[in-house]
Amino acid sequence: MNFSGGELPGSVRCSRVTVREAGLDDRSNWEAFVERCPEATVFHRFGWKGVIEQVFRHKTFFLLAERAGEIIGVLPLAQVKSLIFGHSLTSLPFCVYGGVAATDAGAVSALHLAAQEIAQRLGVSHLELRNMNPREADWPRQNDLYVTFRKAILPDVEANMLAIPRKQRAMVRKGIQRGLKSEIDTNVDRFFFGSTLTTSIATARRRCRSGSSRR
Repeated sequence: MNFSGGELPGSVRCSRVTVREAGLDDRSNWEAFVERCPEATVFHRFGWKGVIEQVFRHKTFFLLAERAGEIIGVLPLAQVKSLIFGHSLTSLPFCVYGGVAATDAGAVSALHLAAQEIAQRLGVSHLELRNMNPREADWPRQNDLYVTFRKAILPDVEANMLAIPRKQRAMVRKGIQRGLKSEIDTNVDRFFFGSTLTTSIATARRRCRSGSSRR
């Protein structure tokens, strides 16, 4: 692997696949790839780069693999260095999933190679890839650490209802009878309004209890 300076691999080639760090100019192409890649999850979205850097203050390495200028794989990574969690290179910390999302087997090998090189250079204690499915047969795994539950949504409403265990299904029916419904918003305004309202109510209740105890 050759480095072009700085802390990231400038050009890593494996079977005509080039791996490099994604910049802000790559965001739209990265997002478009994640949208069409069957292996990608919400945790592969480019927005996590800003969240992890700005909120958690961890350094990120968002790698993309290209063949003939076209993205064929992505691997979001972040360096975690703390007294609590130790020193690791993870895809992706604070997220359920991560690892390589690719449409080409060559991209998987190239991205894994790049991740290992970065991990060695940083001197981390371990490299953790939170793949949905196993990738490297000879890599250590923690099969009992995380558990995934998935259920396909059927086209028939009643069929979905019958797929729910009896007691839980009764609770769902009660909610429907009382007018409970779900909606998808185009923004987060109502979410933050509800969160702020809940916090305000909780604060008011604490003040009332505190005032009563003093009297």
